[in-house]
Amino acid sequence: MTMSEQISKVTELATSLSGVAKCRQDFPCLAQTISDHPLVYLDSAASSQQPLAVIEKVVDYHSHDHANVHRGVHTLSHRATEAYEGARDLVQTFINAGSRSEVVYTSGTTESINLVAQSFCRPKLAPGDKILITHLEHHSNIVPWQLVCEQTGAELLVAPINEAGEVDIDNLFRQLESGVKMLAIAHVSNALGTIMPLREIIEKAHSLEVPVLVDGAQAVPHISVDVQELDCDFYAFSGHKMFGPTGIGILFGRETLLDAMPPYQGGGDMILEVRFDGTTYNDLPYKFEAGTPNISGAIGLGAAVSYLQTVGMHAISAHEHELLQYMTGQLDQVDGLRLIGTAADKASVQSFLLDDIHPHDLGTILDHQGVAIRTGHHCAMPVMDFYGVPGTARASLALYNNQDDVDRLVAALTTAKEIFR
Repeated sequence: MTMSEQISKVTELATSLSGVAKCRQDFPCLAQTISDHPLVYLDSAASSQQPLAVIEKVVDYHSHDHANVHRGVHTLSHRATEAYEGARDLVQTFINAGSRSEVVYTSGTTESINLVAQSFCRPKLAPGDKILITHLEHHSNIVPWQLVCEQTGAELLVAPINEAGEVDIDNLFRQLESGVKMLAIAHVSNALGTIMPLREIIEKAHSLEVPVLVDGAQAVPHISVDVQELDCDFYAFSGHKMFGPTGIGILFGRETLLDAMPPYQGGGDMILEVRFDGTTYNDLPYKFEAGTPNISGAIGLGAAVSYLQTVGMHAISAHEHELLQYMTGQLDQVDGLRLIGTAADKASVQSFLLDDIHPHDLGTILDHQGVAIRTGHHCAMPVMDFYGVPGTARASLALYNNQDDVDRLVAALTTAKEIFR
């Protein structure tokens, strides 16, 4: 790259980062006070706020186009169907799926994983087969596999982590070589923010003919995701983590795999013909979308995708990486504070403990100062067990956060120390 090209790149990034800094004004929920303090929202890993563009898109649908999709011949149904399917096209482009048939609407990451466990894995598994997950997983990427193991007699293996909160890759590879039939792994840990080296892991898994499901709920809002580049077999994520509505999510699956899988649920819209002596199922992706869907949720998800693309994932990642470094540095200087999860490659999340203050008490005191964090086990109890704690305080960032938010967090923690002194 020439010097002029490097300068152009730096200038472009600086302009993009400036644009990200202005995004805060797009989120009406942030313009309020809590206990007479301006709101500092540091709980986006649980559920992110929604920009006005998403809110208005959903309101517009409910105000003008509300009708059921696919079945109607009237104008409102046509409009609803066009918006609903248009959102699917936006998601396909956003994650670079090879076909819109590979983009299945679900209620969220949890349902997406359960769908794969029951429809893809359960028919293939036999007693003694093995499924591999990691010690970092969210409960939604643990319990569905426990259920399918109970149903089939398969065994659940768990790849260990180290004190920094990183998966032991060598150990994971050895486990993969022991006859594993499925690998299910998070892209980014919700409790610790650890980013998995997915390309390396997926390449190894595929060399052993092991299919891979990725829980991408914590990755999609923060880093650019290209499912074809990752070469994963399934990728699951949720709308409410990425500035969209709750109750809507996506399962990406390779078309050849989805096509061979039996339906997960039966009902309307997943059929082509129903007879008492048998049913002909619908084409992909509708085979997995039984019943009236969350139409407004899908439309809102499409609006969230458009918003993220307009801001730019590269700019969002750069902004959040810089802010995470600042937050980690500031927290590390707080006397008596212990950082939980110090992986070299992280995204948007920092868990911590402060002195002997219970995380719930800490969260309550911070809330009284207008600072919203998450406390508890973060649906990752095995992670808490590894560190020997019942739970942690967790501050999670999004594109609308800034250094002032971090400074307010640190000031609130100082106040908490004084209260408990």
